[in-house]
Amino acid sequence: MDLLDRLLGHDAETTGRLLALCGGLTDGQLDQPHEFGGRPGRSVRANLAHLIRNMEAWTDQMEGRPMRPAGGDSVSELQARLERAAADFAHAARQVAQRDGWDERWHDPTEDPIRERSFGGTIAHLITHSMHHRAQVIGALRALGVEGVPEGDVLSWEAQGK
Repeated sequence: MDLLDRLLGHDAETTGRLLALCGGLTDGQLDQPHEFGGRPGRSVRANLAHLIRNMEAWTDQMEGRPMRPAGGDSVSELQARLERAAADFAHAARQVAQRDGWDERWHDPTEDPIRERSFGGTIAHLITHSMHHRAQVIGALRALGVEGVPEGDVLSWEAQGK
């Protein structure tokens, strides 16, 4: 498995595992704000919805297509959105890798004025952005007493036979 496939697999599967753990939470638990580093933070649901929305939006922008509308935020809807968004993101990232287009530029139409971004930087941003918010979700799930919360790192994921 190459580095990109390792990072993409870890990103999607670990986020999916966290969503599966959320299936047993009440709406109150999912929506309870948590502090991160002494600062008020998002809820578990808001963090996961934000993580997935960024994957959807950045992938759509890199691909030069209109941004898909934001979807629902129930656990099952987030799981379905993650499955689609992760597949789309992986496809886009692998196309960049196949053509060695890491330093190629694309135009971000959401900026005024329109801004150029690199494909490699955008892909790296999405992966590290997701890890940042997964770490917050991991901390929140532990604070809620959820059992079986993963460490969330690539080596632990890989040790599970990935």
